[in-house]
Parts: sequence; C-alpha cells; structure tokens
Amino acid sequence: MAEAAAAKMAEAAAELLERAARRDAAPEELRALRVALQAVPPAALRARLGEHHLGALFGLLAVNDREQVSTCVSILERLLQALDPLYVIQNLREELQKGLVHPDDSVKILTMSQVGRIVEDSAALTEILHSPELLRQIINCIGGEKIAVAKEAIKSLSRIAQSQEGLEALFGSSLLGDLRDVMATSDVVRYRVYEVGRFSVNRGDFISVSGVSELLCKQWVNPELIGELTGEDVLVRATCVEMVTSLAHSPHGRQFLAQQGVIDKISNIILGAESDPFSSFYLPGFVKFFGNLAVVDSPQQICERYPVFMEKVFEMAESQDPTMIGVAVDTLGILGSNVEGKQPEQQTEDLLRMTESWFTSLSSQPLELFRSISTQPFPDLHCGALRVFTAIANQPWAQKLMLSSPGFVEYVVDRSVEPDKASKDAKYELVKALVNSKTIAEIFGNQYYLRLRAYLHEGPYYVKAVSTTAVEGAE
Repeated sequence: MAEAAAAKMAEAAAELLERAARRDAAPEELRALRVALQAVPPAALRARLGEHHLGALFGLLAVNDREQVSTCVSILERLLQALDPLYVIQNLREELQKGLVHPDDSVKILTMSQVGRIVEDSAALTEILHSPELLRQIINCIGGEKIAVAKEAIKSLSRIAQSQEGLEALFGSSLLGDLRDVMATSDVVRYRVYEVGRFSVNRGDFISVSGVSELLCKQWVNPELIGELTGEDVLVRATCVEMVTSLAHSPHGRQFLAQQGVIDKISNIILGAESDPFSSFYLPGFVKFFGNLAVVDSPQQICERYPVFMEKVFEMAESQDPTMIGVAVDTLGILGSNVEGKQPEQQTEDLLRMTESWFTSLSSQPLELFRSISTQPFPDLHCGALRVFTAIANQPWAQKLMLSSPGFVEYVVDRSVEPDKASKDAKYELVKALVNSKTIAEIFGNQYYLRLRAYLHEGPYYVKAVSTTAVEGAE
C-alpha cells in the first residue's frame, strides 16, 4: 500500500514537472511540485527527468518574483541531487553561468553548491577546466557581497587548484587577470583571493612539481604579495606568510624566496614585532615559517644566520599567552626532533652542542619550565611539552639533566598525570625514545631503566588492576 502511494506521488510529481517544462505551471502548481518532491526520492524521478525539465525550471528563475524564485530553487535543489555531476556540467553549463550572475543570492548559492559537487568529481572537474567563462564567473563570486557565496567560490577554486591542470587553468591563463581585477575590489576581497592562493600552495604533493612551484612563485610571490608581508593588514599578513611557508617546502621555492629577500624581510619583521601591539596576530605564523625552514634546510645554518628567530622562540616560551607558548613548544619540538631523527653517526658534536645550547638558553631550569607548561589546562601545551622532552630524550646531556631534576623520572613513569588519549600517546613516545637510547641504562641506572622498560612493555593505556578483599558478612 505504501509502495502504491509512493508511485502515485511520483506520478503526480512527474505530471507537475511536465507542466513546469511547458512554463505554464501556476504558482500553486509549483508549490505542489515542491511538496511532492519532498515525499519522492529524487532517484525515483531520474528516469523521467530530462534536460528540458531542468532548463525550464532554470528559466523560471528569470523573473522578478521572489516567491517563484524561492520555490524553483527548492525544486532544483531536490532534483539536482538525483543527477551525476558530470551530467550537470555537460548539459547545464549555460544555466550554471547564468545562475552565478543571478541577482538573487539563493540562486547563486544553489549554483555554487552544484559547482562544489562538480569540482569533487574527477571526470566533471576536467569538464570545468575547459569552461573558462564558467571559471571566470566563479572567480567573480569571490567579490560578492554575500559571504556564503564567496566562501563556496573560494572552496571550489581551491579544489580546482589542487591539480597541475587546475593551477595552470587559474594562474597560467587570462583568468589570472580576472583574479587580479577581483582583488582590486576591496581589502576584504583581496584577502579572500589570497585564501585561494594559500590553499593552492598548501598542496605539498603538487608544490613539489617544479613547474607548478615555479608558476606559483611567479604569479603569487610577486612584489604585491611581498609587500603584504609588511603591510598594515595583519590578517592578510598572516595569510601571506602561510603561503610563503608552504613554498619553502620545495627547493625551488626556497631559492626563490631567498632571491626575493623574503626570508630577510620576515626576520626583520620578527625583530620589530616587539613594538607592534598587533604582532600576536601574525607572529606565530612568522616563527612557524622559520621553524619549517630549519626542518627542510639546515637547523644549524638557519639558527646561526637568523638568531632573532631563536631569541623570539625563547621569549615566547616564557610568555603568559598560551598561543605563543604553544608555538614555541611546537617549534622547539620540531627542531629537537630534527636532530633526534639523525642516525648516531650523523649527530655531530656541533649539532648536539647546538641543541643543548638552545635548551639551556631558555632558562636556568629549562626542564622545570616545560614541566610547568605541561601542567597548564591546555591539552595542546601539555602534549607539546612532552614532545619537546621526546625530541631531546636520546641525547646524553638531556638524560643527565632529567636525572638530576628532582622528581622528573617519577613524573615520566607516573601514568596518573595523563588525562586523555593524546596525552597518554605523547607520554608513551617519550618513554619509547628513552628506552631506545643506547646511553639510557648507564645514565639512569638499572632501577629506573627497568621501570621505563616495564612502562613500554605495558603499553600507553595500561591500568593497574585494583585488588579487592571480600569481608565475611559484608553485603
């Protein structure tokens, strides 16, 4: 009986669709179609749904009647779900283009949602790359007043830029001029366009392709963007430094940044940040830039050439701002683990001395500094401090420091101080790094070494069983 009712509703919806296709459906019939479609799975209509139905419904949007536009948008939202994205781009390209310039924002949002489906489908994405006019309309949507439309445009363009073909379509063609024109609209819109660039260069698997890296360097790391790094808009500045940080992951990108003087500029900005009351907005990103540069290049060379970087990290570690402390802790953990990751024969005396020098320069009691950071009620800081300990755990000087610090070894083997999975995992990694060190047994002594071995053997989530004794007569 339910199947019969559903079939009857589908038949009624199909009849209403035919009326709509002839464009002579009355407003009440369009409303009835909207209601009917909510009760019928779109897939049930797929066999009866033709291009002429959809074309007619898109045509009904071209009126100065908000109620009719709203009703047709709801109908199209339901029907388009039943269609493959490849079908949509192949058969409704012109309708999509018109939808992106429609005066009603609900039509633009409907159209952008379909663009979003298209760019997530590999076959449909290829089609859109050969539709420059449609791409141009999407770019123009970045400059729209409706933030929901602009966000969808940024998301779709960023997805398009995640392939070499997409990057070339956007940045290696006349569309680059459209991007620049849109950027000139306002500071807010310029920031949105930089968001597209940031997402583009964050794709590590494509940034390693030299042709793509070179293209992005030429088109994005231009004098205008370099100027943004020292500009007045702190939000744009923070976005731009994320872009150049991503470029620094490729040899070509690092070479280009050095040639353009970008690395020196960032160093000077860090130097002058103390006098800038808004530095907290962008300083974490600038410090992360040098941290990433040190990892992919030489930590020793970067820290010696740009001493202001390490000075700022030390200063941030003793800050009262949890965000600044977090960045400092993460940076020190990254730098330390870069030394840790080298084989024993690659850990030169200079490199080990440099790591020890960093750590002991932080304060008179660096271990206590990080232990106090780890006790703050912020999981990121707690785990970050544990990662710093892990980064230096296999170095003899650090093991001696740990042993001489009152209560530190007990803290390491104390499971009760780790409240969640992330903390337990981080503590386990510290224990594993200590146990795997060749010098730990000699420096810590047999008693502590065996306790660490037992902790490692029991795993990160071990809970000691509590024995209970039954008392006769107790309930």
